[in-house]
Amino acid sequence: MSKSRVAIICGGKSSEHEISCVSANGILNAIDRNKFEPVLIGITKSGKWLLLPDDSNFSIVNGALPTVPESGIEVSITSLGLVAGGKQLAIDVAFPVLHGPYGEDGTIQGLFEMIGIKYVGSGVLASAVSMDKSYAKPIFAAAGLSVAAGIVVTSKNFELPSNLTFPLFVKPARSGSSRGTTKVKQKSDLASAVEHALSFDTKVIIEQAVVGKEIECAVLQADGKITTSELGQISISSKFEFYDFQAKYLDNSMELIVPADLPAGVQSKIQQAAITAFNATGCEGLARVDFFYSTQGEIIINEINTMPGFTPTSVYPKLIEKNGINYQELITKLITTAQTRSASITR
Repeated sequence: MSKSRVAIICGGKSSEHEISCVSANGILNAIDRNKFEPVLIGITKSGKWLLLPDDSNFSIVNGALPTVPESGIEVSITSLGLVAGGKQLAIDVAFPVLHGPYGEDGTIQGLFEMIGIKYVGSGVLASAVSMDKSYAKPIFAAAGLSVAAGIVVTSKNFELPSNLTFPLFVKPARSGSSRGTTKVKQKSDLASAVEHALSFDTKVIIEQAVVGKEIECAVLQADGKITTSELGQISISSKFEFYDFQAKYLDNSMELIVPADLPAGVQSKIQQAAITAFNATGCEGLARVDFFYSTQGEIIINEINTMPGFTPTSVYPKLIEKNGINYQELITKLITTAQTRSASITR
């Protein structure tokens, strides 16, 4: 039986370029090469598509994050598919392990729809609304889920409503991995935090900080059903104010507590809320849904990630592993699920 050719696409123009490369490295090392033939495509920070050797190493070395090199065989996008070196790459399915804008926001999904390539993960609309917190939060609220109070601003000139009290979180509306996010404890620091977030996006969310536990739930759509993982609780070193980029990727002190330390009955409610969020935004394939369980006993949804960090040690694969699905099996399930979808129906 011939192997399916899987384009593993990484890098990109977003601030999460490096983490995308690390995720791709994990997939390259673990993909079942008896079933799939990986084709590695890197997108440089300037947006150039390059065909790279499938034995490329995108590991973190001595704290240095990897990037897509500027040299390689350029990939062209045509109405007949992807072409490199004058030859069709004959891709059966794409695995766009791209995080953030230009990859997780519906843009590349739209491209695949246009050229007829099946792909892992959510479609155009689900990716776009899930990436943009200013749209996702109203959708969650309309589905009956609790969200933190907040406002959307597009400049440093705004008026803070009286229902928002410090501490606050200031974050880009369309970013991930906590890039551009600041915890603000006093009014004098608010303007600079907004300015910092605006360097990542044209829209910024200012929202009430929630005191409580940070809980994460993995959702997997495969084998004709949607399942959730056991819940994971994020525990970080006291040297961090919150679960920021440094704590997520460059510091080894983060501990994922599974199962999360929650009162009886709360886990099932959060798992159901994760499925509600997944369906409300129209997600497919996979998602990691992040919640807070407040000290008042409230379940508050934070965000949904349609292409979460995907290294072997990332939260999403680690949670799914608790369901008895190892990293390689997870990759296989996601690719197989993508292959069964119709390429003639836009998503």
